[in-house]
Amino acid sequence: MNEKAGEPAVQVVSLYQKQPAIQVRSVEGWYANWRRALVVLTQLVFYGMPWLLWNGRQAMLFDLAARRFYIGPLVLYPQDFIYLTGLLVVCAYSLFFFTAIGGRLWCGYACPQTVYTEMFMGVERRLEGDRSARLRLDASPWNLDKLLRRGGKHAVWLLIALWTGFSFVGYFTPIRALWAEAFTLDFGPWEWFWVNFYALATYGNAGFMREQVCKYMCPYARFQSAMFDRDTLIIGYDTHRGEPRGPRGRKNSAAQRQLGSCIDCSLCVQVCPTGIDIRKGLQYECIGCAACIDACNNVMDKVGEPRGLIRYSTENAIERGWTEARIWRRLLRPRVLVYGVVLVLISGLVLGSIALRKPFKVDVLRDRSSLARLVEQGRIENVYRLQLMNVTESPQHYRIRAEGLDGLTVASQTEYEVESVGARWVAVRVQVPPQTAAALAPGAHPIRFVIERIAATPAESLSEKSTFVLPR
Repeated sequence: MNEKAGEPAVQVVSLYQKQPAIQVRSVEGWYANWRRALVVLTQLVFYGMPWLLWNGRQAMLFDLAARRFYIGPLVLYPQDFIYLTGLLVVCAYSLFFFTAIGGRLWCGYACPQTVYTEMFMGVERRLEGDRSARLRLDASPWNLDKLLRRGGKHAVWLLIALWTGFSFVGYFTPIRALWAEAFTLDFGPWEWFWVNFYALATYGNAGFMREQVCKYMCPYARFQSAMFDRDTLIIGYDTHRGEPRGPRGRKNSAAQRQLGSCIDCSLCVQVCPTGIDIRKGLQYECIGCAACIDACNNVMDKVGEPRGLIRYSTENAIERGWTEARIWRRLLRPRVLVYGVVLVLISGLVLGSIALRKPFKVDVLRDRSSLARLVEQGRIENVYRLQLMNVTESPQHYRIRAEGLDGLTVASQTEYEVESVGARWVAVRVQVPPQTAAALAPGAHPIRFVIERIAATPAESLSEKSTFVLPR
């Protein structure tokens, strides 16, 4: 812009600063091996579980159309929603418990964002090289080599993402039927939507957004401070030992140069997937992956210093120089014990209720078209609709009877067969004799239906409450 005489130059200041892409350096070490092992384990479970069979059916299937959920030997119905509530409560207290002890262990090792980012970065390193090679590739002009490397990387990313979306839908649609449909692209509209939606989410989050998800989108980073305290295990830098930092060779000891153990190599920053400097203290962006520990330990080995300049410890332990024994004693503090006791109790209640649940369920509905009517011999009749749900893997026979009023009888069929893992609606007519009707006031009177499983050992029955209406 040309400046006019006597007028100051106009300076445009942008309030948005584009963040450069973080190119993470590869690292080897004990924690890196753990991360890779958990990537393999979690994906074997996620990709492999839909293909497992149990009694000739898919072992893990949430069949929304049939309203049945198969989890190994368990067959759950929408009426079993309470178990999902219990599972969510167990997960919440597990999060509180393990976070209070070890910080963001979930984020660093098992979170899907971490797992898929690790997978995508592995493909990136394989096709584009390590950090320095990728930085050179970023700065180089477009040519055939760069096009092939970048294009190949994105092609593999898309294949992983599509397979991930396909596997996700395989938990809700039988995956073997879905696999057959994949060859003819004969998916239904919802299958098309969710395969592509989940694939796009995986491709975008793990391929492009990466640390932005952890830093800005994940709520866990924001409320972790409510679960952390100064005795929570975190990844910490030992300032007393490391400062003042400065470069030196293996032959020059830190004492000779009056320096701390940190040689200021910045490898701990280069291996961090969120791009932070752990030497600045605990930061909410740290996901606890421990890559900086492996990098620092490798450097300490090379310069002849003891390991542990960056390590898993607590803020109190680093500041006060506590021993490992004292750290572990402080981990079992009241907060952790309360979380642990509550977690064990809730887990026991959920598992116990699942183990003791009946192998069949019954829903009772009144026939709204006819609340009460007068039938032969002056008897009063109510009609009900019962849904018999068999949650076992074999056909079952059931007998229905009604109780609660004198002379109350079931005037319709009383025995029914329900197929394995099936549900059946039956119409049940219940009657009372005229003398009972005369002795009772008009209106609704409580009764109950008792449903018995025939030929069951031991005998099993289920009772459901309802009402019998007497007309005015």
